[in-house]
Amino acid sequence: SMQSGGDVRGVFDRLARGIKAVGDSVKAESGKDFMLDAKYGYVHSCPTNLGTGMRASVHVDLPGYTKEGVKILQARCEELHLQPRGTRGESGGQTGVTYDISNKHRLGYSEVQLVQKMIDGVNTLVKEDRELQTKHKM
Repeated sequence: SMQSGGDVRGVFDRLARGIKAVGDSVKAESGKDFMLDAKYGYVHSCPTNLGTGMRASVHVDLPGYTKEGVKILQARCEELHLQPRGTRGESGGQTGVTYDISNKHRLGYSEVQLVQKMIDGVNTLVKEDRELQTKHKM
């Protein structure tokens, strides 16, 4: 679910309502619920899809990190358990100073934990980017 602006909570709430609507529809049609384990999340026929698998991301301008170099940004994102991508997707490459930053981990955490990890990490990157912009007189 994509939305312009910084209302991550609004996007998350809309996603949760959508998931609930699908679950309610399945229950109404079949009389059965999705299989949900308190620890492992949704149970699927494919074990690679176990858990939430949620990727929460935002597009953010990081001109200071761009000036420092993409490898520096990638290393910092690794420390913060984030994943940087270009705005053209996983294999689309990087253009300009805008990055798609998401949580690196997908399994073993709740949806709230994954979204919060992304928010905290992006806030850290933005703060550090402002310092890098000052350093590079941008």
